[in-house]
Amino acid sequence: MNFAPTPRLGPDLAPIVRARGRISDLVTDVLTEAIRDLRLLPGAALSETDLAAKLAVSRTPLREAISRLGDHGLITVVPQVGTRVALIDPADVEQAVFIRSALETAAFRDASLKEPRDVSVLRHLLAVQQQAVDVDDMNAFFVADEAFHQEVFRLGGHPTVWTVLVRAKVQLDRLRRLALPEVVEAQALVEEHTRIVDLLESGEAEAGSQVVSVHSHRAIELIPTLRGRHPAYFRD
Repeated sequence: MNFAPTPRLGPDLAPIVRARGRISDLVTDVLTEAIRDLRLLPGAALSETDLAAKLAVSRTPLREAISRLGDHGLITVVPQVGTRVALIDPADVEQAVFIRSALETAAFRDASLKEPRDVSVLRHLLAVQQQAVDVDDMNAFFVADEAFHQEVFRLGGHPTVWTVLVRAKVQLDRLRRLALPEVVEAQALVEEHTRIVDLLESGEAEAGSQVVSVHSHRAIELIPTLRGRHPAYFRD
């Protein structure tokens, strides 16, 4: 069976708008998100000249950002060879899944024990996800999916934990993005999300935590399939 190439899901890199903070921090954030959403594909060669021109920044903050991303395992720099977007490492994905599962099951449990439990935002995001699936807009689905999980953390009383988790799950998000061209897969996620909301609303902490855990680990099950479709994107 032949599969179409994974679409570029975000806009091209654009000049950085000057704001408060160091330029190198802004460049780091922009490149991290471009790697996360596959605008910069795994294994892609990076040219400092091209990146500096596209982002409208000088080489100094760009090199500092690249160094940081190298420390985070998102970029590889080989002297005399070049700079590339790091390949997806299944071991890193598994570590990110472990972190996400532990944090989100705890957040769900706390949310399910609160009174009252207002799941109206989650219900709205379910509708947005379903609409995105119906029109095959996987970028919109991913955005709504992220907002859904962020809301679980907010309801559990841990909104800042989500920010920590986002930084820790870039490798996982790249894998999730690879999977999303499959509408069938996205529909299964909507159904699983619906089950999570139902259990949260009814205050079933134990059953809901188990569903959240299974949901969090779904990505690991996709690794063999996605690796078969995109072998050049994965580390051996």
